[in-house]
Formats: sequence, structure tokens, C-alpha cells
Amino acid sequence: MADRCLTVAQVAELLGTTERFPRRLIAERRIRYVKVGRHVRIPESALNAFINANTVRPIGDRRNSLRGVA
Repeated sequence: MADRCLTVAQVAELLGTTERFPRRLIAERRIRYVKVGRHVRIPESALNAFINANTVRPIGDRRNSLRGVA
């Protein structure tokens, strides 16, 4: 198993949030997770995928885009 599984507390720390946020992501099924008995673990790849899917990319230099220059 190459993918490290993280606890809710570890995910919260990595995201800089409280534990409530990753628990809400799990409850709303917005992030992939694994149940081991009554324990919930989030694969590191699932966290990375969530971050990548929700990353807003910059549109570039606004001055150039107004002139029609890319």
C-alpha cells in the first residue's frame, strides 16, 4: 500500500482548518475515504485530488487580456 492514509485530524492540520471541515466533506461524500471498522481514514491521494479539483487558477494579466493579447 503506497498511499498513506490520514486521520481526520491530520487532514484538518494539512488544510489549516478545524476537524469539522473534513468531517463535513466526508458526510457530504465530497472526498473519497476509507472506513476501517469505526475509524475513518482519507487516502493522501484523495486529499490531493480534492485540493487540485478545487484550486482556482489565475486568469492571467488583466491588462493584456483587455487588449486581446494573451
